[in-house]
Amino acid sequence: MKTINCFIPFLNKEQVEKTVAGLRDSQLVNKIYLLAGADATDDAVEGCERIDIKGLESSATMKQIAAHADADFVLLYTKYNTLSFGMFAIERMVKIATDAKAGMVYADHYNVVGNARSNAPVIDYQEGSLRNDFDFGSVLMFCAKAFKNAAARITEEYDFAGLYDIRLKVAQTEELVHINEYLYSDVELDTRKSGEKIFDYVDPRNRGVQIEMEKACTQHLKDVGAYLEPKFKKIEFDKGDFEYEASVIIPVRNRIRTIRDAIKSVLAQKTDFKFNLIVIDNLSTDGTTEAIDEFKDDERLIHIVPTRDDLGIGGCWNLGVHHPKCGKFAIQLDSDDVYKDENTLTTMVNAFYEQNCAMVVGTYMMTDFNMNMIAPGIIDHKEWTPENGRNNALRINGLGAPRAFYTPVLREVKVPNTSYGEDYALGLNFSREYQIGRVYDVVYLCRRWEDNSDASLDIVKMNAHNLYKDRIRTWELKARIAFNKNK
Repeated sequence: MKTINCFIPFLNKEQVEKTVAGLRDSQLVNKIYLLAGADATDDAVEGCERIDIKGLESSATMKQIAAHADADFVLLYTKYNTLSFGMFAIERMVKIATDAKAGMVYADHYNVVGNARSNAPVIDYQEGSLRNDFDFGSVLMFCAKAFKNAAARITEEYDFAGLYDIRLKVAQTEELVHINEYLYSDVELDTRKSGEKIFDYVDPRNRGVQIEMEKACTQHLKDVGAYLEPKFKKIEFDKGDFEYEASVIIPVRNRIRTIRDAIKSVLAQKTDFKFNLIVIDNLSTDGTTEAIDEFKDDERLIHIVPTRDDLGIGGCWNLGVHHPKCGKFAIQLDSDDVYKDENTLTTMVNAFYEQNCAMVVGTYMMTDFNMNMIAPGIIDHKEWTPENGRNNALRINGLGAPRAFYTPVLREVKVPNTSYGEDYALGLNFSREYQIGRVYDVVYLCRRWEDNSDASLDIVKMNAHNLYKDRIRTWELKARIAFNKNK
């Protein structure tokens, strides 16, 4: 019979007693270890052994777990809440792990908020699931041999990225298996809406954590042959015969409340070069079309209404970029947002020449609908560096705004016809060979309001988005491995 050593976070006896009782219900549980940080009390819990730790996800803690892993499996719980397993759920996890010869298994579960219980499905792990915030749920069951092997290969001591480092190392040699069955319940502490969570990784308060995560991910890319050195193709900017130096591209559907502001912010730009605005009005029905037509006397505005009805945001971008009057540089503006001032276009275009890049990403400020700054404030994506940005891009979920592209390259690559992740896919693709330039001055105001596409997504939609971005990363990871082999 396979056996398990369980490792659970410990603050005090009351906090763990129900979790411990539940674990003892399974005959497969061999030992229960309490991971006690500096805030833990001196309470003794019968039948459990205490391990003093400095951080739950540190490398030192991972090594301590490995040193105590003398059973077949390691069960690690990552929350300080009460964990409740379903009937024979632990046995089910062991069976799947054994049958699949998995390095780690994780499962769908239930979230408990107050007296309400809701489904919390997770997604399948794949090669491109490199986000350090990939949601496995709070229960990870490792093959002890795989865990110990990974711990033996730790080369960097992390305070925050130890568990992430272990997971990446296990995934290099073993399969991480998703059990799509609801096997346990725990308390959900983060009850924010989806739109409030998506910027956590660029919150300046988390910068130290992000630096460690980047180091761990970069080492993983080197281990699997996907790391790219900071060597880039040079661009001469002489392809094509462009009437305009720059075009602002705005795909829009049913944004009557914001489209006028977006258009005005473009037409107010002051430049010493010729530019235009291409608005792709994707069959709006709420008056947006008529609002755009209010500006028809300005010859810089090109108003395109597609003749087909299968276009996402990416498809609209393709229409704009392949328009004969598209400029040498195509610059993004979402229909919800505005440029900060009349200098944004000049700043973005100058960056192409100054940094010799095929794509430029700016810095934006989060605002409410009335353009007052809101948390987390300025999003500068400092995790992007010229030396390692394109490697770190495989770990994070976005690159920033506004995004601008050298049109000849964008016409070759083409934009995925989706309404989520299309810009991220382009960033990964461009950065494989070309430098991506950065502007660290605020040039863009990103308005957060109830109609944002990601403002309040249910878990099924969030999972679909994350699965797609992981797929984008998987494709790019494979392409980079092949790219390195063919050098």
